[in-house]
Amino acid sequence: MKILLADDEELQLIRLENAVKTVLPESEIMRYTNPALALKETENVKLDLAFLDIEMPVINGIALAKKLKQKNPSIGIVFVTAYTEYAIDAYKIHASGYVTKPVSADKLKEEINALSRPVLLKTSKKIQVKCFGNFEVFSNGAPIKFARTKSKELFAYLVDREGAAVSLNEINAVLWEDEDRKAYCRNLVGDIKSTLKAVGADDVFVKRRNECYIDVSKIDCDAYEYKNNDPDAVRSYRGEYMSQYPWAVFDVD
Repeated sequence: MKILLADDEELQLIRLENAVKTVLPESEIMRYTNPALALKETENVKLDLAFLDIEMPVINGIALAKKLKQKNPSIGIVFVTAYTEYAIDAYKIHASGYVTKPVSADKLKEEINALSRPVLLKTSKKIQVKCFGNFEVFSNGAPIKFARTKSKELFAYLVDREGAAVSLNEINAVLWEDEDRKAYCRNLVGDIKSTLKAVGADDVFVKRRNECYIDVSKIDCDAYEYKNNDPDAVRSYRGEYMSQYPWAVFDVD
């Protein structure tokens, strides 16, 4: 197993390395106090696991994790931090993937074992949207069922557009390419409105004349959180985005 350690404080890095060696004695460790150098020198290395201090100069741990994920989406990420605003208290849940300083072998072992647990979606809003992997929509944690599969795909496209207004012509082109189904698009719009209204979230979807959009301030979305450098969202990305839709492309930068 190849493991990357990055912490700009040498003493903390030594403690981290000792803890890793205790828990994973057979691992190959690459250690750096310079995160930019870590990124450069691991360019062609297939890393299995990375322990990253969040607060580092030039490239912080979250930005470094994003870069590592671009090269190897399956890499396991554990953030090391002395700052509670990045850790469990900030999210009001017990989230795996964090080790607080000072690092101990017991703490490390617990978090390594917890890496296989799925990262929970934030639930501060009425609607939760999961884009990583297959696209799914939830209301207060329960899956939302759309009457038509194309209604769900249209909602996914609106999520992908991040609040930008989309015309019926654009919807038709994305969902059916050369086939003219604009009349049917109106049925999809109606379905989305009624589906969201049933869960008390009709204000999420906005329709005006021949275009529609979603109010992004009213949904929790892992892809949006990733772009806002949320550590949980960065860890949860495994290289798949709305996998069931061929038009979906995620900009990881």
